[in-house]
Amino acid sequence: MNVQFKKGALELCVLVLICKKDQYGYELAQNVAKYISIAQGTLYPLLRRLTKEQYLETYMSPSREGPARKYYKLSEKGEERMETLIEEWNQFTVSVNGLVQDIRRGEA
Repeated sequence: MNVQFKKGALELCVLVLICKKDQYGYELAQNVAKYISIAQGTLYPLLRRLTKEQYLETYMSPSREGPARKYYKLSEKGEERMETLIEEWNQFTVSVNGLVQDIRRGEA
């Protein structure tokens, strides 16, 4: 898959996954990787930015397998951002799909 496509969609994917369930970084990376392959190094800068912009909140929780883990939770502002991105994504994909179909049918 094209790297630029992934970068453009990663923020939306992260917000949607965290909305479903609070997650720690490695868990989130695994869940994203079920749908699109990404380098783990790509995810952590995004998580820092989303936290700084107050779309995500963090908290520490004990782990059975080692030290406490930092979990990410969607804030109210993050939920609004997610809904906006979903709307924009839907409009974008409809437009691009329409363009591709029109061109392939020779209509544009």
